[in-house]
Amino acid sequence: MENGKAAVLKGLTNGVGFGSTEFFALRPKNGLEANYLLHFILQSNFRRDAARNMTGAVGLRRVPKQWLEQQTIPLPDPDEQRRIVAEIEKQFTRLEAGVAALRRVQANLKRYRAAVLKAACEGRLVPTEAELAKTGNRKAKFETGEALLARILTERRQKWQGRGQYKEPVAPDTANLPALPEGWTWATTQQLNLANRPCAYGVLQPGESIPDGVLFVRVGDINNGKVDLTNLKRISVTIAAQYPRTKLHGGELAITLVGAIGRTAIIPDSLAGGNTARAVGIIPLTKQVNAHWVEIWFRNPAKNAEMDSKSHEVARKTLNLEDVRGASVALPPLAEQTRILAEVERRLSVAEELEAVVSANLQRATRLRQSILQKAFMGELS
Repeated sequence: MENGKAAVLKGLTNGVGFGSTEFFALRPKNGLEANYLLHFILQSNFRRDAARNMTGAVGLRRVPKQWLEQQTIPLPDPDEQRRIVAEIEKQFTRLEAGVAALRRVQANLKRYRAAVLKAACEGRLVPTEAELAKTGNRKAKFETGEALLARILTERRQKWQGRGQYKEPVAPDTANLPALPEGWTWATTQQLNLANRPCAYGVLQPGESIPDGVLFVRVGDINNGKVDLTNLKRISVTIAAQYPRTKLHGGELAITLVGAIGRTAIIPDSLAGGNTARAVGIIPLTKQVNAHWVEIWFRNPAKNAEMDSKSHEVARKTLNLEDVRGASVALPPLAEQTRILAEVERRLSVAEELEAVVSANLQRATRLRQSILQKAFMGELS
C-alpha cells in the first residue's frame, strides 16, 4: 500500500501482536542498532528502489522478502552508529520545530481565509452602499438588493421559453434567517438561476479519457473557488452530448455534491463546450448578479457547513441538488457585490502568496530531511 513506513517496536515476540503480512519484521543482530537501521530504510532512494522491485497484482503489490534480504547497509561500529543516530535525531528535532512553525502558519492562513469570507458575507468587509449613501459618498438613492431581486425575477419571467406555464422559483423562508445589512435582501439559488437553463447534474458514466474529447470537470478539479485546469479529463463527444443541460458555456456556478461536499467555482470561459461529472452540480446564473458573489457565498464557512449538514450517506456523502436550488443567498446591491469581491480578491491573493512561500519551505524541509539521511550514511554527518 505505502511501502517504506517504519517504526522501532520494542519487545516484539514471534506470533504475538504481529500477525499481518503487510509488514516485514527486521530483527537486528547484536552490533546493529535498531534506530540506525530505521533511518537507513527511511531514505527516499531506498524507498524508490523498493517500489521499483515490488511484485504482484495491482492493489496487492509488495516488496519481495528476497530483495530486502539482499540489500547492503554500511555498518560502522555500535558506538559510531549511536553517534550517527544521535546526530540525525538532533538535526531532525531542529527541523521538526521549523516544520511545526510552518504548519502553524498554514493553519493561521486557513483561518484567515475563512474569516475574510465570513466578513464578506456578513457585510463587514467594506462599507455598504447604504452607509456610503448616508455619508454622502454615494447618491442618496441606490438600487437595493430587494429592487435588484425584483428586476431579476421580472426578467426571468419575461425570458421564459419553456413548455407550459411559467412557475415562479421557490422564495426563501426568512423566518429563521439572520438579519442582513441595510440594502441587502434574501434570495434563493433558484431565483438567481436562469429560467431556461435549470440547475443540473452532470454525466453519470463518462467512460475512458479520450485525448481529443470534451473537457470534463470532476470533484477533484475544484478547490478554493477555482477549477484546476492542469489535469482535466476528456470524454467522448457522443457521451457528453447526452447531457446537454450541463454543457458548459462559462460563467456557471459549479458545486460538488459527492464526497467533498460544497466545493465551489465559477466555470471559466475556456471550458465552454465542456461538461461535468455527476458529482458536480451546475447552476447557470443570471447576468444581473455577480456570479463570483454567489460562489463566495457558498464557499463561506457557515454556508459550507450548512450544505454539508444537509448531505446524507450512501456509499459516500451526497448532497441533493434540490437542497442547493432552495438554499438561501444574501443579495447585496450589485455595486456592493463588486466592491466586496475586489476586497476579497486582494486579501486572499496576499494569503495565497504567503501560502506558496510556506509550501515551498515545507518541500525544502522534506528535501533537507533526506539530505541529512544521505550524508549520515555516507559518513559526512558531523
